[in-house]
Amino acid sequence: MTKHPGLENGPIYLDYNATTPVDPAVVEAMLPYLSRHFGNPSSTHAYGQMAHHAVDAVRRQVASLLGCRAQEITFTGGGSESDNLALRGVALARQMRGLGNHIITQVTEHPAVINACRALERLHGFRVTYLPVDGYGRVDPGDVEAAIDAQTVLVSIMHANNE
Repeated sequence: MTKHPGLENGPIYLDYNATTPVDPAVVEAMLPYLSRHFGNPSSTHAYGQMAHHAVDAVRRQVASLLGCRAQEITFTGGGSESDNLALRGVALARQMRGLGNHIITQVTEHPAVINACRALERLHGFRVTYLPVDGYGRVDPGDVEAAIDAQTVLVSIMHANNE
């Protein structure tokens, strides 16, 4: 196995929850869109259309790898945007259908999740249960079960914490 060029002759990198080095093959595939075909994919001009077609092609490729439809793939700029989109999207959709307004999370969740939950409380009247963690940062499954009620629409408990 070859080392990533950015990790050669350096310390061992262990913060892969925060970011990961981009594979050189991905960099090579992206270079044309970072240098020559840099248009906004939402624009109708030629630069934008080139980028739009590339995004569509990648969306189809990812969908094929995941075994889903291309329309089910949404690209985001990072983890925080993804957390917000997922939490707000699920919670608000379920609330609009009259299915409830309760969210369960943990006190040590990622700030993007905590902040999204606080915004849902403040702006949309959600009730959020913030579960404690033990000395190892784990949530007791019994606490999750006890917190679930008829109004619960979403549970967000992180699997691992980089801290």
